[in-house]
Order: sequence, then C-alpha cells, then structure tokens
Amino acid sequence: MTGNKLTHVDESGAARMVDVSEKAVTKRLARAGATVRMRPDVLAAILDNQVKKGDVLAAARIAGIMAAKQTSSLIPLCHPLAITRAEVNFTPDEAASAIHVEAAVQCDGKTGVEMEAMTAASVACLTIYDMVKAMQRDVVISDIRLLEKSGGKSGHYMAEDE
Repeated sequence: MTGNKLTHVDESGAARMVDVSEKAVTKRLARAGATVRMRPDVLAAILDNQVKKGDVLAAARIAGIMAAKQTSSLIPLCHPLAITRAEVNFTPDEAASAIHVEAAVQCDGKTGVEMEAMTAASVACLTIYDMVKAMQRDVVISDIRLLEKSGGKSGHYMAEDE
C-alpha cells in the first residue's frame, strides 16, 4: 500500500497485479529463513542419511529451488521473474533438535524476490516434513520470515537479529 491507496486492487475493487513497468531494473536479493524442529533421533537419521525415503536435505534443497521458480504460479498476483540465482542451505542445530533453513534468491528485475525466497524456505521445510513424517508426525515448522532484502527504491532491509 502506498499512502492510503491499495496496490493490488483497482478503482472498482477488483484484484490486479501491480504495474511495475515504470520501475527501474535493479539487482534484487532476498534471504528467508525457517526452522524445522523434531526429535533428536529423527534429526540424527536425517544427518546420517538413514531416512527410508532417501537423502532428506538433497530433496529439500531441490524442492526449495523449484518452488522459488514457481512462486508466481502459487502466490496470487505475484510477478513471474527471471531468477538468476536460487539456493537453499541447512544448518543442523543438535542442541535444539532442529534444522535451520535459509533460502537466497536473486534476479535483475523491477520487483523484489522476497516471496520467492520465503516460498523456497517454506517448501524446503515441507519437504523435510514429508520425508520424515513416518518417523514423527508432530514435527514443527516455524519462524518462516524474511531475513534480508536489497534492491529497488525501498533499499536494504536486514532482520534485527541477523
């Protein structure tokens, strides 16, 4: 929303995609994070590649990257973007019995890639859940959020605790 005007609604109240045709092309970057919490034995099975469905983190990485590329098909009114980089990384946290997921997406474009990064992190987490749900149904996915963004008129943003 700019001022009091809704950006995704036209004068008659109908949904619309924001017109970015007048915006400058800039390098856009976004990083998003999320956390998957599970029992210690499930985390150990993931880290030791002992999950029956296969390599959990490899599958989650590919799923996250694919999700970033499909964001405009999943999120209404999201612009399709020519992504130049998408990566998903994992940091195991044995003390918390968790895996921290971070997705980074980049493009040269007229609109940001925050939704692509958050979609990548979310789908990577969902893939981890899918691959271990036979071992533990109450795995918790939490803290999906934007960690950093740069490019465009609004400039650079970094989450306070980053």
